[in-house]
Amino acid sequence: MAGLIRRSDIDEVRSRTNIADIVGDYVTLKSAGVGSMKGLCPFHDERTPSFHVRPQVGFYHCFGCGEGGDVFTFLQRMDHTTFSEAVERLAARIGYELHYEDGGGPARDHGNRARLLAANRAAEQFFIEQLLTADAAPARQFLGQRGFDPAAAERFGVGYAPKSFSALSKALMAQGFTENELVAAGLLSSGERGSYDRFRGRVVWPIRDVTGQTLGFGARRLFDDDQGPKYLNTPDTAVYHKSQVLYGLDLAKRDIARGKQVVIVEGYTDVMACHLAGVTTAVATCGTAFGVDHIKIIRRVLGDYDTADTGSTGEVVFTFDPDEAGQKAASRAFAEEQRFAARTYVATPPEGLDPCDLRLERGDDAVRQLIAGRRPMFEFMLRRALGEHDLDTVEGRVAALRQSAPIVAGIRDRALAVGYARTLAKWLGMDPGEINRAVSAAGRASEARAAAGDQRSVSAGPRRDPSQSRQGPDQAARGVHGRRELGSRDVPSAPAAGGAQAMPQAAPVPTLVQLPADPVTRVERDALMAVLQHPGELGLERVSRTVASVFHNPVLAVVRDAIAASLDRFGEPDWVGAVGEEAPRAFSALVQQLSVAPLPGHAEQLVAYCNGVTAGLIERDLLRRKTELLGALQRTDAAAEPERFSQLNRDLVQLEQERRRLRED
Repeated sequence: MAGLIRRSDIDEVRSRTNIADIVGDYVTLKSAGVGSMKGLCPFHDERTPSFHVRPQVGFYHCFGCGEGGDVFTFLQRMDHTTFSEAVERLAARIGYELHYEDGGGPARDHGNRARLLAANRAAEQFFIEQLLTADAAPARQFLGQRGFDPAAAERFGVGYAPKSFSALSKALMAQGFTENELVAAGLLSSGERGSYDRFRGRVVWPIRDVTGQTLGFGARRLFDDDQGPKYLNTPDTAVYHKSQVLYGLDLAKRDIARGKQVVIVEGYTDVMACHLAGVTTAVATCGTAFGVDHIKIIRRVLGDYDTADTGSTGEVVFTFDPDEAGQKAASRAFAEEQRFAARTYVATPPEGLDPCDLRLERGDDAVRQLIAGRRPMFEFMLRRALGEHDLDTVEGRVAALRQSAPIVAGIRDRALAVGYARTLAKWLGMDPGEINRAVSAAGRASEARAAAGDQRSVSAGPRRDPSQSRQGPDQAARGVHGRRELGSRDVPSAPAAGGAQAMPQAAPVPTLVQLPADPVTRVERDALMAVLQHPGELGLERVSRTVASVFHNPVLAVVRDAIAASLDRFGEPDWVGAVGEEAPRAFSALVQQLSVAPLPGHAEQLVAYCNGVTAGLIERDLLRRKTELLGALQRTDAAAEPERFSQLNRDLVQLEQERRRLRED
């Protein structure tokens, strides 16, 4: 029987897991200040990073879409797991044994993600073992003819599916998997006579997600009597979606992030050839065209966003065959080029050789030279457009200009667009002014089409209120550090039908960047950020004194009260989570934002900063109390109330001593 995981074990797994390591499997993170990291949000599409992670606190938050939580929440959202599955997965990762309430054990839901992944792992091992059998000689011959030895097959997990309708199913059912589970995992297909192995008599490649978990398989036909397609993939399942995976990304992600380059090839053997030749940033789609979902994955791993001074330094290199299919693939890729902040390039193999054949015929260096000789995507598309026309005739040059001008007009970098306009004028042998006019006209036409599209969307339904637009990461950071902040808005409720006044509605809790920009609010906000993010540097006494202070901002006062109510859990790994539990539900997002927003300064100044910002708040409160005591003293008649007069003086002396100690810390 399944049982609940003990709370102490959950806290232990959380405390032993670095959230940056887990998030880093999906998103390339960079430093964003003291103890803070940032990257492109995996939950919504964005061009600049608004996704922040605080490893010391154990929380993440996106200031663009509002998503946030701890390491368990992240896995639940990314991989669609249950809470228990997320805890069990992380526990297994660190080798920690979980204990369950009432003597129960892990859930054994035979339709869940964990079971499907387990079935795929077992199938992968089965296929690898089968590659060593005598019946797999055609598979080994296929790999050998393409330059892949046993070591290469082992590196990429390549296996062999026996020419049998039931070999895999029998082996996996003997391990405890059910027929329904194997069908759900896409390992079995169903027909009129029942279920049978989907992959038979084929070379098999495991398709893994960015973390290395096997989600499905791609298989290549070997035998002439196989009536199936040349390449057969796992169908879409609860864990495998072909438009959202890239073959080889688990092996390439580190070098992609480190080298700021990704190479997109067309097949499994091309990925293998590139990696073996030293191009370890190569990936490929899995039985589907390169699309928007693939771009989102690549941008997160590449860290693909513009910087304020130099723009993006990343590179996306496409390899296309010169045949008709390759040209169509190039057109599809170019249509999505604007989604990248990185520079896009094209590498065209010589004589129509794909990277696998190129390596086989000319060696590893030829593959490296192929990528080194990449050409900018815009140059490639312009030359392709010009190649479709006879430039020796006036008609051909005019037609080529009409086809090329929109390409130049679509270049985001204005300086680059000017350069390409000059180059196009040279290639066409035409006046640069004429080229510029054609490019400008193409740009206006594109804007008009975009405006017409917006107008159609207005007619189809209401548009988002601009005031509700998402905040970018730079806006969020500027708001936190006081360089640019948004004021809160009070939205009056509309009158009810019939003229009766509607019940007043509570104003929504403002986000961190929507808090007022006045100095009083900033002091209170910064002190709460220090308390939530670095309680250990402050200590219980300082934190207790901080939250005992009077807060003038009513929103931040609610967070202060939640912290005060959580002091009995001070020092626990889930300190921020405890505060979030005490806060009203509507304030949980603000608690997360305060716990992950970057702090100013450098790491060596962290303790001084935290002490300084909390001391400023406490001293402000002491000054308020001093003013109240002096007022009370002035109103007290020493002769009529000698005891009260003496007590007020003692309180003033004690308060001054506290102020001096505070300044000395």
